[in-house]
Amino acid sequence: AAGEAEAADAAHGSALGAEALAVCVAAEAEMAGRDAAAAARSAAVNELEGYILEARGMRSRKHGSLIDGASLEPMLDEAEDWLYSDAGEAAGCGELGAFLAALRVRVDGTMVAFREKVEAERVASEAALQASADAAAAERAANGEDEDHDQRRLKYPDRLRMVQKNKDEGTELFKGAVDVTQYRQAAARYNKALTHAAKFVDLSPDQREEVDALKLSLHLNIAMCWLKITDATNHLDQAIRSCTDALALDGENVKALYRRATALEQKKDYEAAKADLAAAAQIAPDDKAVPKLQQRVEAQIKRQLDKEKKMYLEVRQDVRMRPRQPP
Repeated sequence: AAGEAEAADAAHGSALGAEALAVCVAAEAEMAGRDAAAAARSAAVNELEGYILEARGMRSRKHGSLIDGASLEPMLDEAEDWLYSDAGEAAGCGELGAFLAALRVRVDGTMVAFREKVEAERVASEAALQASADAAAAERAANGEDEDHDQRRLKYPDRLRMVQKNKDEGTELFKGAVDVTQYRQAAARYNKALTHAAKFVDLSPDQREEVDALKLSLHLNIAMCWLKITDATNHLDQAIRSCTDALALDGENVKALYRRATALEQKKDYEAAKADLAAAAQIAPDDKAVPKLQQRVEAQIKRQLDKEKKMYLEVRQDVRMRPRQPP
């Protein structure tokens, strides 16, 4: 009889263990689903926030005075207010996407003259660059040279001139860019300048310092291009790599720390972004851009923690409210 009782207790305990396991598995699946939904919504929010930030910066660009700022700024303020309102907080991915699409149409309406001017300038600039490239290609062909396999031991001023020429062309493309195509072209020019910068020989200490300063500037410019090339799936990783290359040359460069933090924030690696911004703030306490990004990152960290806590409490409450199955 005692043996039968022990067996019954064991069977009962096994049933309770299976029940608890099933509840835990169900709760874990539910949390995973909520995590996926929260991640998708967070991405939609980030896209909208990023667009508002980018639109605000358009007036500081070349020909930005052609933008109808009197219409644009209240429009962006209204969009930002909605995003952080109760309605915005309750909006799902579909509603956020529709809001962004409508906002793009309205913002584009304030930038017609600006885009026409920039496009005309881009066409003229590309024509000039193509003519320059054609002339350079003809010169290389006449000399029997191939720039991509250029292993000549050029004199320092000659090689420096090639670095600076490509850097200047990249900057011209960047300033006139209106879409990712021009930012890619600018990045290509900057990378070509870096290729030439790697071919200096027999540098004096002063020359080395000048070349390193150029390399630093090029890495920073490439990082900025990649932050703009948003249609590439790896654009944030590329921006982070360029900033890291810049920091290898100057470990206290505030621009590199700030731009890397910007990319890290967009990757939702908030703790790493926070660390870079803390270093930047210590190096340049008077920098005005760093505290603004710090506040945004801290808000994201708090929002993430609040969401995780809310989800945990909801799942815990749900598990407690489920009726226990009889053994």
